Amino acid sequence: MHWRSHVSGLAFSFVFIVSYFTNKFVLSVLKFTYPTLFQGWQTFIGAALLLLSGKLGWVEMSRIPRSAALSWLPGSFLFVGNIYAGSRALSRIDIPFFFTLQNSSHVVSYIIARGVHKEKTQRLKIISVFLLLLSAINLPLHDPQFDHSGYVWALCHLFCVGAYRVFQVHKSTNLSDIEQQCINYWFSVLLLGLAAHPTGDISGALEFPSLQSHTFHCGCCASALLGFLLLLATVRLKRGPSLEHFRIWVFLSKVAAMLLSPLVFNMDFNSASLLCVVGSHVGEALLLYSDRESPP
Repeated sequence: MHWRSHVSGLAFSFVFIVSYFTNKFVLSVLKFTYPTLFQGWQTFIGAALLLLSGKLGWVEMSRIPRSAALSWLPGSFLFVGNIYAGSRALSRIDIPFFFTLQNSSHVVSYIIARGVHKEKTQRLKIISVFLLLLSAINLPLHDPQFDHSGYVWALCHLFCVGAYRVFQVHKSTNLSDIEQQCINYWFSVLLLGLAAHPTGDISGALEFPSLQSHTFHCGCCASALLGFLLLLATVRLKRGPSLEHFRIWVFLSKVAAMLLSPLVFNMDFNSASLLCVVGSHVGEALLLYSDRESPP
């Protein structure tokens, strides 16, 4: 059982890294910056594959009651905000800096948990949250390729990620992770599809220079398939020894992606921005440790 959990973790890490690299390639290298279409395509394929997998018995998914689906809609709104803003931000910000900003979503979760749910907090957790916040605040001041729009979208992204994390934990529901994601997928397809024309993404995509490129087609297909595989890998890893085990693998996957990204993409960074990246992930490591040491 122990070696199986490590195999699941390695599989998750591989899919996680390749998925982020593929998305970054389509968004930044090919410059397909039309998130309603890009994310709408990904969620449509994800929803279709999820339903097919359910029919074939590859995943456990029951019929979702209408009341349960409606009660989950706030989470689906946050999910759409997460993927839309995240896509906008990732197209303009390097992967290590993107993860540094994304890590500060734990600050949002902390504030909501303290303010709304009155959760008590350890001193070590406060230190880790402060380190995450400090790193995120200082990063734009030292980013050699600072992009104002990218950081604004990253702010929206980290808020949605942090709020969704708290909603998922505190929302009392009988829905499984797969069923929650199924609702998220179909809601995203509907909302992003409706937004594609008003945002100008359809007209912009029709003039996209690489629209007929095989590289572009392969990148889009790979991104959709990898997104679905990442969902399956995530669900499988969460069924492992503990949720802590899953969070450690997410942390290791992000660190590996950051270390490998300069080998794949052109990046410009300095010692100050690198210090922000390191500080943020030290803060996340402390957060993992504080949650491990906190009483149940």
